[in-house]
Amino acid sequence: MKKIFKYLFIGLFGVACLTSCNSELLETEPTDAMSGSTFMSDATKALVPLNGIYRSMYSAGWSTTGNTHQCFGISAYNLMAEVMGDDFIMGAQGSGWFWFDAAYNVKGRYASSAWRSYDLWMAYYTWIANANYIIAAEETMGGSQEDVAYVIGQAYAIRAYSYFMLAQTFARNYNFSSDPCVPIYNEPTSTTTTGQPRENVAKVYEQIDNDINKAVELLAKSPAQRHPSHMGYAVALGIKSRIALVEEKWDDALNAAKQAIAACGKQITPVSSFMGNNSVDQGNVMWGAQIVSDQAGMYASLYAHMSVDIAYGQRAPKQISTWLYDKMSTTDARRAWWDPTDATYSTGGYIQKKFDFSDLQTWTGDYIWMRVEEMYLNAAEAACHKGDDATAKQYLNALMAKRDPNYNTSKSGNALATITTEETGSLLEEILIQRRIELWGEDGRIYTIRRLHQGFVRPASYGWPSGLLIPTHIEAAKDPASYLWVLTIPQAEFDGNENMDADKDQNPIGDYK
Repeated sequence: MKKIFKYLFIGLFGVACLTSCNSELLETEPTDAMSGSTFMSDATKALVPLNGIYRSMYSAGWSTTGNTHQCFGISAYNLMAEVMGDDFIMGAQGSGWFWFDAAYNVKGRYASSAWRSYDLWMAYYTWIANANYIIAAEETMGGSQEDVAYVIGQAYAIRAYSYFMLAQTFARNYNFSSDPCVPIYNEPTSTTTTGQPRENVAKVYEQIDNDINKAVELLAKSPAQRHPSHMGYAVALGIKSRIALVEEKWDDALNAAKQAIAACGKQITPVSSFMGNNSVDQGNVMWGAQIVSDQAGMYASLYAHMSVDIAYGQRAPKQISTWLYDKMSTTDARRAWWDPTDATYSTGGYIQKKFDFSDLQTWTGDYIWMRVEEMYLNAAEAACHKGDDATAKQYLNALMAKRDPNYNTSKSGNALATITTEETGSLLEEILIQRRIELWGEDGRIYTIRRLHQGFVRPASYGWPSGLLIPTHIEAAKDPASYLWVLTIPQAEFDGNENMDADKDQNPIGDYK
C-alpha cells in the first residue's frame, strides 16, 4: 500500500510543536508535545494545538521545501490571488516572488515541492488533518460547555475554511458541480490511512456547508473571541457569508454578513485611522494574526513584498491599475492608499501605500484577514443579487459615508458585463467597484472574478508591464469556464495516494482540457 501524502500524518501535535505556539495566548504550556491525551483531555489545554494551527497560518518555511519567501500562509495566498487578477499590478519580476503566479506560469511545476501547488495543498490539508484530531476529541474533552464549544467550533471553522479555499483553487467554480474537486478527510489520519479519491464540487461544498454551520452553532455558545487570530463566532459568520456568495445563496450571504456585523462589535473605520493596514487592534479588524518581533518573517512576510522601503517592494513595486484608481472621486479618502505622483518605483500603475510595516526596524506588522467593511460589502452585494436595491444601498452607503463625503448613487439593478472593466451601469457593478477599491490587496481578487463568472483583460494602458500581459492566455482570461486559474495537483499526492491517478485525475496544465 502506498503511503498517503505526508500532510495526513504530520499529526496535530507535530504541527503544534513545529510552529512553536505563542505562549502568551495559552493558559497552559505543553507537557508532552506528542501526547494527544495530554492536550485533548481538557478544552483549556486544547488551546495549545489550536494556537499551533493559527501560528502556522502566518509562518513561513514549513509548507514547502523552497521559495519560502512567497509562502507565509494566508496572507501569501491572498496576495497570490490578487496578482492573478486585474487590479493588482506587479511592476516587475524583482526577485521572482509572486511573479510566476501573476504570469500564470506555475501549473507546469506540479512535480516540485518548492512551488505553489505543493505549498497550498500541503498547508490546507495540514490544517484539515489537525482540525480533525481536535474534532475527534469532542466527546471525551473535559471542561465547561462554553470552553469545549469554543475549541471544537473553531476546529470546524478551520476545516470549512480550508476545504473552501482548496475548492476554489483546485477546481472550477461552484456551478461546475460535477467537476472533480479534492479528496475529503473528516476523521483523524495516520501513516496507515488509505488516500481518498477526488470528490466532485457539489460533494465538497456539502462538506464545507456542514462544517461552517456546525462551527457557527457551536461558537454561538461561546461567542466572545479570545484572541484576534481565533476564528470566533463573528469570524465563522463572516466565512459563512463568503461561502454563500460563491454558492449564490443570497439570503444566506446577506443574513450571515448582517449577523457578523452585529456579533463582532467592530465599526467601519476612517482611512486615516488604519493607514498601513497592519494592526489587529484597529476597531474594524475582525480576524488577523498578531505578529511579534520574534515571530516576524523578515523578508518572508507580506510587508517585505509590499513596502517600497524594502528591496523586494522596490524591485517588484505593487500598484493599482489606473482604471480602478480613476473610479474614485477626488474626495474619496482611499486615494491616500496609493500615490499617483510617485515616479520613483512606478512602472505605469500607481504605487501602493495601503500596506506597510508597523515597525520596519523589527520587521513587524500584523496580518489582517477580515475587516468589518467586507461584511457591509457582502451584505450589499447579496441584497442586490436578490433584487433588493434599497437594502443594498443601505449597506453600501454606510461604508461610503466613511470614505467619501460626497458619495451618492442612483444606480439600480444587478446586470454585469462579461469583462470586469466593461460597464453596464448597474448598482451591482457599483458595489463591486467599491469592493475592488476597498479590499484591494486583501480580497483574493481572482476568486471574486471567478465566482461572478466574469473574465478580465490587462491592457498596458492601465499600467500593466509587458511581462504580465499574458498574450498566450488572453482568451482564457476572458472565459470563466477555462482552467486558466485552476492549479494543478502536486505530484506528491499521486505518488502517495493509491486512489488518485495522475493520468486521470490531474487538472489540465493548459487553459482547457
